[in-house]
Amino acid sequence: MDSLTWIAIASIVMAGLTTGFGTMAPALAEGRAVATALSSLAQQPDASATITRTLFVGLAMIESTASYCFVVSMVLIFAKPFRNNSIASVAPAAGQ
Repeated sequence: MDSLTWIAIASIVMAGLTTGFGTMAPALAEGRAVATALSSLAQQPDASATITRTLFVGLAMIESTASYCFVVSMVLIFAKPFRNNSIASVAPAAGQ
């Protein structure tokens, strides 16, 4: 196998790992945040507006991490930045 094949394999594997870990960790964090918010609401029902607002802001920030990981994996799969760099560095050497 040539180097471009190895770069393609590495990009696909890293895209899979990025998607896997990038969705597992935020899912666990969101579950823990909701559980803690529900516990807080049970103890302090008067502060429900503040707790709910803070919960939704926190959930949005946690979810953005998963979205960024998804974007990175799509770039690795479809834009192929490392493959394009490798071809650009090999092409001048091949023309000599």
